[in-house]
Amino acid sequence: MAKPQLMQGNQACAVGALAAGVKFFAGYPITPSTEVAEILAEMLPKFGGKFIQMEDEIASMGAVCGAALTGVKAITATSGPGFSLKQELIGYAAMAEIPCVIVNVQRLGPSTGKPTSPAQGDVMQARWGSHGDRGVIALSPTSVRETFDITVKAFNFAEKFRTPVILLLDEVIGHMRETVELPESGEVEVIDRKRPSGPPEDYQAYKPDADGVAPMADFGEGYYYHVTGLVHDYKGMPSQNNALTTELIDRLHTKIERARDEITIYHEDYTDDADVLVVAYGGTTRAAIAAVKEARAQGVKAGLLTLVTIWPFPGEIVAKAAQKAKKVIVPELNYGQLVGEIERYVPREKVVSLTRYDGELFRPEEILNPIITAGGGK
Repeated sequence: MAKPQLMQGNQACAVGALAAGVKFFAGYPITPSTEVAEILAEMLPKFGGKFIQMEDEIASMGAVCGAALTGVKAITATSGPGFSLKQELIGYAAMAEIPCVIVNVQRLGPSTGKPTSPAQGDVMQARWGSHGDRGVIALSPTSVRETFDITVKAFNFAEKFRTPVILLLDEVIGHMRETVELPESGEVEVIDRKRPSGPPEDYQAYKPDADGVAPMADFGEGYYYHVTGLVHDYKGMPSQNNALTTELIDRLHTKIERARDEITIYHEDYTDDADVLVVAYGGTTRAAIAAVKEARAQGVKAGLLTLVTIWPFPGEIVAKAAQKAKKVIVPELNYGQLVGEIERYVPREKVVSLTRYDGELFRPEEILNPIITAGGGK
């Protein structure tokens, strides 16, 4: 392990991207994600990479897609308004199976909202923001060190499954500072995309292997293929064939769904005997774990299930953790988004939604009081 250092969440994201092998960043400054761009602007050239500030968020996402097609690992970072602008090209990257990472350091919205205030309002947009049906991987770290680790995971998932991966930070995690000990470069697991093994004339860019993922050649190395957002055949040529369309859309889902166990990351604290279960994610977990520990001190058996993988939604994990609980409390810095998904796996009468959307963080007592009430305490 490296020496302990004081590090900001956005800095950990940038350093994690470098550890994962990123070589290209395109973006446009926007609070509260700008530090990711600033750090990579300084560091990428030292690692043989390229940084470019584009004219807007749409162009940024297009540049990331283009860079990834040439064989490099590519990233962009933004916040709510920019995330909205990127959605069409995120969908394009999903359809064309272009691996890349999109960092969204969430802030209060809608529209310009409160640019420096924390929120978790983009959870459902991460899943449904681009039109059409596709599988989605979205991850939400809970600490500075975990931001490093999950950024590396985001790249590994993007490369392994040939898909865009969304890293859902929030302003709390992005701007907080903690003392961290990061692993040495040789201690970090780094996964690269599968490469074709046959001759160029036999290459079919979208013909999947048994795991549902096709090997990916770099543009410019002699393997011809066509890239389009249209429904396409194995060579990438547009097609109107109905059976092929069904097969393609199915595969955009199943290549992720079949790897659900690998993709699902979560933490459990005191869940084995919990009468009251709190389900939280991102920066909200900071207040949640404090509330759970205080509830335990007051004699209420409370537990915390922290979801790091938001999409694909770990419904079975939630259902299992909530099975013995009398109440399931879901605190979110939004009007109530992930709670609706939880209610698909937990009886609705057991679920308590806690929302805050004024630009301030939850205080531990705001979560503690419902825990004590649900647990029969005073």
